[in-house]
Amino acid sequence: MRLLGSCGIAAEPTGLFERFFAVTNAIELEIFKHLLAAIPEEMGALLRRSAYSPNIKERRDYSCAIFNPSGEMIAQAAHIPVHLGTMPLSVQQALAEVELRPGDVVILNDPYRGGTHLPDITLVSPAFVDGELFGFAANRAHHADVGGMAPGSMPIARELVQEGLIIPPVKLMEGGELQTGLWDIILANVRTPRERAGDLRAQLAANRRGVARLEELAARYGPETIHRHSAALLGYAERLTRALLRALPDGRYEFADQLDDDGVADAPLPIRVAVTIQGDSASVDFTGTSPQAQGSLNAVYAITLSAVHYVFRCLLAEDAPSNSGSLRPIQVIAPEGTLVNARRPAPVAGGNVETSQRITDVLLGALAQAAPDRVPAASQGTMNNILIGGWDTRRAAPFTYYETLAGGMGARPGAPGQSAIHTHMTNTLNTPIEALEFAYPFEVVRYEIRRSTGGAGRFRGGDGLRRDLRLRVPATASLLTDRRISRPYGLVGGEPGAPGENVLIRDGAESPLPAKGSIDLQPGDTLSIRTPGGGGWGKASQ
Repeated sequence: MRLLGSCGIAAEPTGLFERFFAVTNAIELEIFKHLLAAIPEEMGALLRRSAYSPNIKERRDYSCAIFNPSGEMIAQAAHIPVHLGTMPLSVQQALAEVELRPGDVVILNDPYRGGTHLPDITLVSPAFVDGELFGFAANRAHHADVGGMAPGSMPIARELVQEGLIIPPVKLMEGGELQTGLWDIILANVRTPRERAGDLRAQLAANRRGVARLEELAARYGPETIHRHSAALLGYAERLTRALLRALPDGRYEFADQLDDDGVADAPLPIRVAVTIQGDSASVDFTGTSPQAQGSLNAVYAITLSAVHYVFRCLLAEDAPSNSGSLRPIQVIAPEGTLVNARRPAPVAGGNVETSQRITDVLLGALAQAAPDRVPAASQGTMNNILIGGWDTRRAAPFTYYETLAGGMGARPGAPGQSAIHTHMTNTLNTPIEALEFAYPFEVVRYEIRRSTGGAGRFRGGDGLRRDLRLRVPATASLLTDRRISRPYGLVGGEPGAPGENVLIRDGAESPLPAKGSIDLQPGDTLSIRTPGGGGWGKASQ
């Protein structure tokens, strides 16, 4: 009988006792996998129900995870891939920079000190058992505004300080007490303080629940038992990844793609990768990628690491544990000063949302050469970020709206791509029309699938969508989109998907808008976002 060897036991036990012992331990580990994974799932449910902003409570733009005392992620919920792969660095940065005690909560968003981009605010809460650090509960949520030069805090900036309030790892709560001075500073530097306060309180509540559940597990089973099974799960994820790599043919697989532009210079930004597989290990080398950009398309190293984690995790079985162990066999080389590992003070708002998608595209393009029967064609390759802010005359209050829009999924070996769906580094939902029109001073006048925008092929790529928003008040809109020039690639002879479009409709006339930039809108103006389709897979004649 061949077992998974999930506790480090012999793969093929021979005696009756050894077989019973192996099965018992494998079952026990599976139980603890679900016990641990249930904690971030419960944290996420509480965060969603408690939040104020539609971006969090409707679109679910947040992530939750738990960590061991050294900051390795031991369990995560099925939330946002670009958040989850980067959160271990946030926890490790908090551990390195802050002296932690029971009741403390560390807040941060600095992309160069454990964050991703400024709207993503992370809270890290340590759990202590018998005076010893036992682990961490952490969550990250995208706030619809954190200050900066444009509503929504994702402008086409030239430096980080233009993008919003920068929060290094500091204590938001100390010994269970809210640090009101820091709280007041944060809320004084955002456009929608009431909404921000509500979302932050929801994040605090989620972490409290996570810490309480960790402490309950320790009380029920003992800290050593939890640590032992956590370590076993990390080792299990590592072994599954090594088995995956052994099953792929050794070799060096190269691929390149590009972002259309950075919103400042009208020139493409290439991203290159070489994935080398040798035995049960791999290296992922981004040498040759464009130098860091003037505009806000730069990604910090954590984003690149997150994309690598996500892509290799996609090749594992769905029931494989999602933790830091799966990255252990993979070396990531991302030269400093490039688009995939920018240096301070480069702006980074779009690195988290746009560059992460293209990093995923090039990784999948490379791995399609090693596993052509398992890798899909390119999906839309953008999150289609829309940000609108101004004064809501109905409520006599400021508003900031942020949303990413779905598009076409790449076709897969054996199946077409899905239409109008969020893919890869985003895992959010579209805001329901009713919630959107209730919360903001505009209306949805058109919302439909863009038929025939998916790439042709034996299996056709999914179609993009079109959403038209008509403004009721003057407002400033910012767009951070891509694949408006380049097209999502097809595989095995499949055709690329159609590019997206951004259009202003004013007095019945349509005017094209750039992929990235800001525009002042007047009442009656309609902002039309038309998202790309996914690539096709296989020749249509096959």
